[in-house]
Amino acid sequence: MFRTVELPLWLLVVVLGFAAVTAMSHFLFPSVRWFFRRRMQRAVDRLNHRLQLQIKPFNLARRSDTINRLVYDPKVMEAVVEHARTEGVPENVAFEMAERYAREIVPSFSASVYFGFAIRAAKVLSRSLYRVRLGQYDEAALEAIDRDATVIFVMNHRSNMDYILVTYLVAERSALSFAVGEWARIWPLQQLIRAMGGYFIRRKSRSVLYRRVLARYVQMATDAGVTQAIFPEGGLSLDGRVGAPKLGLLSYILTGFRMDGPRDVVFVPVALNYDKVFEDQVLTDAATKGYRQFRFRPVNALLVLAKQIWLRLRGRFVRFGYASVSFGTPLSLRDYLGSAGEDATEALGETLMSRVRDVVPVLPVPLVAFTLLQEQTPITHSALVAACDSVVQRAKARDAHVYLPRDNIDDAARFGLQALLRRNLVTAEGDLYAPTGTGLHLLRYYANSVEHLLVADAAISTAKPQLSKSLTQ
Repeated sequence: MFRTVELPLWLLVVVLGFAAVTAMSHFLFPSVRWFFRRRMQRAVDRLNHRLQLQIKPFNLARRSDTINRLVYDPKVMEAVVEHARTEGVPENVAFEMAERYAREIVPSFSASVYFGFAIRAAKVLSRSLYRVRLGQYDEAALEAIDRDATVIFVMNHRSNMDYILVTYLVAERSALSFAVGEWARIWPLQQLIRAMGGYFIRRKSRSVLYRRVLARYVQMATDAGVTQAIFPEGGLSLDGRVGAPKLGLLSYILTGFRMDGPRDVVFVPVALNYDKVFEDQVLTDAATKGYRQFRFRPVNALLVLAKQIWLRLRGRFVRFGYASVSFGTPLSLRDYLGSAGEDATEALGETLMSRVRDVVPVLPVPLVAFTLLQEQTPITHSALVAACDSVVQRAKARDAHVYLPRDNIDDAARFGLQALLRRNLVTAEGDLYAPTGTGLHLLRYYANSVEHLLVADAAISTAKPQLSKSLTQ
């Protein structure tokens, strides 16, 4: 028992290494994890004290625990059995597939990443690229939302900048869990989005099992009170308009909602608009081709970023105009279903998108683009200002939010016109301004975003018959 045993030095190092790892995993690591978890909980408590919509325990659960809870949920297990039967595969194979889907969907929210990095980065990026303005905003209605309710921001989708802009503007109210398309599943963006609480969805997946797993995750997050943000259009707008809703996520929420449940669901319509959308050329090209044939390319994004940094270093950088976000009147799902008839999902989708359209901000570039297309002939600056003023009065009569720099229509027309001239979308001959032939599709794209708020009812059918045609091509 007390005999001397000789070991090679390398083997002794290996044995001591295993012993050290075992000791740390049993004694040190649990204490360290407890220490950091306690610090994180204190930080979350401080955040919840100032946030209107608090961070829920569901957000803070370990990702592995949420995945297991999702996979072993009775409804998911039923879907696994059904998939195995219909596809003729063993149940363990179907279960592994459901688990793979769950790992793909479930985020790994980090309060330190969201509030320590993401919000600061979103603020710097938003204000560096745009003159950010808050549009229509009913403070009393938003403050009146029940703190125990699940709040879901329903947004139009103009640009991938939407995620950043809304994250920055609602930072004082809540952390948002975005539903993000597959385009963002690239390193390191995928890890950052998951850490911010975002979850990925396959918009074109036809797998019934995948849809059932996704539906159950959305229902679990909604039941737990997680604040979410969704884009019912299902993708970026190709023509600038607020599109018709796709009802997938909304149907999951309605299916899991219980009228007698402890928690209401409140939808908040959110409308975004820009003087310049980064992807406008790509989107309008896709609209011309008639199908979506584009995807996010990190190399292109890095090249654009490098160009903007170079321009800034040389003092030649010009911000891309105004970006604005408006918040519409919240809609309680419990109240809505109490008065809704059959086919409530489709009616709810149309109601929410209608409310989004009603609060789209009118900015200088869309205003000038719309006015130039409406006139259809070269126009002087003074005539353009007068025409813009007439359009603005029409919009205000409909309670639309119109942002005018310095609250001056002349400044708005001048700002919008200069932005379009810089991009060669408008040509100037003396004091006469007119759209360029190559710029018409982009002018239509920006005018389409506010057409429903600016066009006169009579102009569609009689006075300006070509306008409606030009804006819908």
